[in-house]
Amino acid sequence: MQQLNLTDLEQRVYVAVTTLEARGQVPFPEAIAEEAGVPEEELATPLHVLGEKNLLHREDSPLEGLDFGPRWCSHQLT
Repeated sequence: MQQLNLTDLEQRVYVAVTTLEARGQVPFPEAIAEEAGVPEEELATPLHVLGEKNLLHREDSPLEGLDFGPRWCSHQLT
């Protein structure tokens, strides 16, 4: 398996998402920022990069009219 090189910020964001999921919380950007200890404005790049590396994926709200923003979920390894 290929080793992925993640920046410190990417690693913190990934750990934040998986921690929120493990607690049963929805990984919305605001919660990810709080868990990772970074401003929400700094999340766009690491979330995009983690998505490109197939570590996270974006899910939009499934309920029409109730959009709390995208949530970012980790890919489950099989």
